[in-house]
Amino acid sequence: MFDNAAAGGKLSRHGRTAAVAACVGAALIAVGAGARSAAASADPHTASRPAAVRAAAVAAPGLGSGSLVQSEDFFQQGLAPVGATVDLTGKQALSACTGEETMRALTAAKAAAYADVTWTFDTKGALLTESAADGSTDAAAVSYEKRLGGLVRGCQDEPAGHWYYGAGHAFTTQAGEGTWYPAFNGDGKAAGGVAVIRGGHRFGIVELSGRPSDDPSYIAGIAAAALNRLAD
Repeated sequence: MFDNAAAGGKLSRHGRTAAVAACVGAALIAVGAGARSAAASADPHTASRPAAVRAAAVAAPGLGSGSLVQSEDFFQQGLAPVGATVDLTGKQALSACTGEETMRALTAAKAAAYADVTWTFDTKGALLTESAADGSTDAAAVSYEKRLGGLVRGCQDEPAGHWYYGAGHAFTTQAGEGTWYPAFNGDGKAAGGVAVIRGGHRFGIVELSGRPSDDPSYIAGIAAAALNRLAD
């Protein structure tokens, strides 16, 4: 995932992320039946782009795949998604910084609903994960948002040669609020980023790993799109 990963605990985090990327291809088989091609969009500008798998729609009301980032959100950032896998159990690891921490564990399985997605791209090594939950109340969501932010900030101060998250950038939209952080590899080059978001009593974390662009700020656009999808 990132170059010059730290040894010990940090290595296991990156190893976990790499394993997720390796399993995505097989998991896409199960999702393919319910996925739709982005080329079918009414937007004629997307017709010539590589086919992308939309996060499979969930019929049940409430928090579901429709509340997660979608393929067209990436097109607006100049990224070409290849496929997506969706899970509604809250058992997806939150980010490279949190190791095996999951949204279900973070909330002690007390959230009203969970939704996770893993996206792959045409850029080798690029991967996006999003984990979201419904806290039932705004107060609960604010509390979990702060806990997620603390986990992310724990990876801002790292020894030389280790990957790290940069300074946080707070933002707001009509849907809610969030903070995005650029990520840098051991050589100090842009390598994706992470964002913690909250809209009403829903909250989540979005991480783009790999290096699909030299500009770390593209995570800001993805974070805003994810927040607008998530808001209840």
